[in-house]
Amino acid sequence: MTPNPSPIPRPSSPPLGDVELLERLARARADLLAQVGRRIVGQTDVLDGILTAIFSGGHALLLGVPGLAKTLMVQTMAQTLDLKISRIQFTPDLMPTDITGTEIIEEDQSTGKRGFRFVRGPVFANIVLADEVNRTPPKTQAALLQAMQEHQVTAAGQTHPLPAPFFVLATQNPIEQEGTYPLPEAQLDRFMFELRVGYPSKAEEETIVEATTGDLAAEIAPVLTAEDVLALQHLVRRIPAPKPLVQAAVTLVRMTRPGDAEAPAFIKEFISWGAGPRASQYLVLGAKARAALDGRPMPDYDDLKAVAPTVLTHRLVINFAAEAGGRTAPDIVDELLKDHGGRWMG
Repeated sequence: MTPNPSPIPRPSSPPLGDVELLERLARARADLLAQVGRRIVGQTDVLDGILTAIFSGGHALLLGVPGLAKTLMVQTMAQTLDLKISRIQFTPDLMPTDITGTEIIEEDQSTGKRGFRFVRGPVFANIVLADEVNRTPPKTQAALLQAMQEHQVTAAGQTHPLPAPFFVLATQNPIEQEGTYPLPEAQLDRFMFELRVGYPSKAEEETIVEATTGDLAAEIAPVLTAEDVLALQHLVRRIPAPKPLVQAAVTLVRMTRPGDAEAPAFIKEFISWGAGPRASQYLVLGAKARAALDGRPMPDYDDLKAVAPTVLTHRLVINFAAEAGGRTAPDIVDELLKDHGGRWMG
């Protein structure tokens, strides 16, 4: 039996404008899922995760076997948000400049003078779909680091801002690892969520087959604009995070670090490196966004617990003892949340 968590204070009434925006966001979530559902069958949890990341201003890594419509999911989401999307197919021969852009020599026809002009790469979009991001070498993967963290690109000493809003939604195949380059921890840490895309149910698969073997194509209507997304991102930031919730997020993250006094015994046994402070930030932001998408003016422990697996799993580095014992990062996070919930909730 876990002790009752510290109570979260009831929210004071938010400004009237924010109340209207919260209602609008809740309606928009339902409309967005309805539009995406015209093309994507099921996968509600993954779609909710993508929306939570987008309205938090974060990036997401979609992990799943081929054929589960990961790419189509991202493309359809971009259509419903009326955002410019660039798809980059990551391959071993891809170079950093193929992503960020490069300078070319250009001649002025009137004067005959030559000069350099920066030609923007596909990263200059609202949504960058990094398909099979682990199939390109680290030097090319690193081309996304500055873009993901600072929303800008530096080339030849000049810094170029990226469009707003800006998100990287990357896909990765967990089965075939031959000839791939696993993302380093620094790159993984910049993804807010790791969303695991599973197989559809039997009924869902039958619906998919019926819908995709006919001659009719689903039409997708935009629900929001880029300006709407930016306004709703600021709304999520304005939602208050109660002190007990912030304390719970920080405690939970610290419990993943084997060298910390608060870490349970199984973390010390199976984990080499735990999550960093960015995980604490994303836990609180994700809880805020989840509450806002539900039309609520303040997040609670359930919101924090709901986003915790997607925030923490890809940030834990398991050791040899875990691999030998058949333990994985997802089940270690699951054990931490289930068996030690009373500790991190205070």
